Amino acid sequence: MGGFEDDEPPAKRARASSVESASLPDCFSFSKSANPLGSTMARPLPSQGKEVMVGSKGVIKREEFVRIITKALYSLGYEKTGAVLEEESGITLHSPMVNLFRKQVIDRHWDNAVATLNKIGLLDENVVKSAAFLILEQKFFELLRNDNVMGAMKTLRSEITPLGVNRKRVHELSSYMISYSPQQLFLGFSKLGIDSSNSRLKLLEELQKVLPPTVMVPERRLENLVEQALTVQRDACYFHNSIDGLSLYIDHHCGKDQIPSRTLQVLRAHQDEVWFLQFSNNGKYLASASNDKTAIIWEVDEDGELLLKHTLSGHGKSVMMVAWSPDDHQLLTCGMEEAIRCWDVESGKCIRTYEKSGLGLISCAWFPDGKQILSGLTDQSFCIWDLDGKEVDCWKGQRQSKTYDFAVGKDGKLIISMHRDSTILLLDRETKQERLIDEDSTITSFSLSEDGDFLLVNLVTEEIHLWNIRNGPIRVNRYSGHKRSRFVIRSCFGGSEQAFIASGSEDSQVYIWHRATGDLIETLPGHSGTVNCVSWNPANPHMLASASDDHTIRIWGAKRPSLKRKDVGSSSSNGIHANGNAHANGFVHQCNGNSSK
Repeated sequence: MGGFEDDEPPAKRARASSVESASLPDCFSFSKSANPLGSTMARPLPSQGKEVMVGSKGVIKREEFVRIITKALYSLGYEKTGAVLEEESGITLHSPMVNLFRKQVIDRHWDNAVATLNKIGLLDENVVKSAAFLILEQKFFELLRNDNVMGAMKTLRSEITPLGVNRKRVHELSSYMISYSPQQLFLGFSKLGIDSSNSRLKLLEELQKVLPPTVMVPERRLENLVEQALTVQRDACYFHNSIDGLSLYIDHHCGKDQIPSRTLQVLRAHQDEVWFLQFSNNGKYLASASNDKTAIIWEVDEDGELLLKHTLSGHGKSVMMVAWSPDDHQLLTCGMEEAIRCWDVESGKCIRTYEKSGLGLISCAWFPDGKQILSGLTDQSFCIWDLDGKEVDCWKGQRQSKTYDFAVGKDGKLIISMHRDSTILLLDRETKQERLIDEDSTITSFSLSEDGDFLLVNLVTEEIHLWNIRNGPIRVNRYSGHKRSRFVIRSCFGGSEQAFIASGSEDSQVYIWHRATGDLIETLPGHSGTVNCVSWNPANPHMLASASDDHTIRIWGAKRPSLKRKDVGSSSSNGIHANGNAHANGFVHQCNGNSSK
């Protein structure tokens, strides 16, 4: 492609227990066969021959294990099963005193609940006071909701304040008494999470966070333990790139065959070097830009095969780059120092152009809200445009480099651009705060991670650096092995959780590194010219695309021998001829450069 150094630019939760999923009317009825608050009828049975510890390694306490299983059963709505487990194991979920306490909370017997709280046997006075504060706060709000302002005031003064807990919150409650009428308070309760039919259930959850787990088992404790175990397995999986979710039945392990390293398709519709390509945000499309003055939209069908959807013609010079709108309904194409064109993805029509008299536009990006775009101009200025093509803002940049890359952060406030040949500027549009990434050598390109927290920077020294820009900026890793001497080579994040780094190379290969370790794990041969750009499908971690000076795009997938390679764009495949015209599923669209509103 164009040289860098010459003049060319480059589940819904299952039904809870009958109390914990009800709309909480003023009275409740309980089944005699099961007590969702924990069976008070369960009779401890002798544990003859039962070990205190369970599990092959002897590190799991039987009583704790049974209690969290029982808690999970009740949370999932299996009330009878939970009660049977308590009965058969002789291990109760809650003591009779705690069951009484929970029922008093649900039944709004606030004073009795506070009295019972003091009988549970908690040794830490601060815990008792904190739990009492939560109960009395609920009492305060429910009195106000019932228009009992005097009762609420008495509770605040004589019961809540003497606890000496959370004085800031006490002042906040006092301000509500002074500033608002009961009607206004009622409307404001929803903001505080109080005005809801299950507020007492939420209170129980808050109390569970305060009280020791030996007294009340935390909500969703079993689920949290399982999630932790799965997360540890996933993080320990070196080649983790699985499409399917992790299974509870077996330990998780991904082999190297999960990395896309097999050529599945060769796309041949471009007539010259392919310089840039990018998958859409939803992974359903791929857009490519070429030295042949066209861009192409490819569609990923249900079988994962890419078919030519539209050939976009109208640029007078090479197309340097493309950018997908956040909703993937529109595509920007940027010509070499000319205009930016916006295309409707479904119809393939050019719906507007962005241009400035006497100046060429050299780069483009969308703001996250999809309502504005950012463009770089040949005079080193930046402009913001609305969707109708009207210039909203424009300011002079400080670039002294021929590298035109820039990006917009996820919040729309951070603009990332070149500052000097070896420096990247991180500018906060609102605060005007500037941070710099200083490299020791010339930067050729960079790309932003999906979460907006990391920046991947390509250098002339045949290294790629990973920077944390959320905390810093701090350089956290480097990747090497690919070749670069003359051209702009682009890299990308990709795979499951963006755990891998891929890059093109001047030796006609694609390189893939493990993001965390920096290890080079794959080198993919196949192209016959410089690989200028790569893009990893954000919806399919097994799909990677690469663009080359050999006029082709290669689609790489996981190693599955049953899949045969397909060439798209030749005169014998899918009805699409090498000139980019499509007889069956693709069309050439012309744009004369005039704005179309």
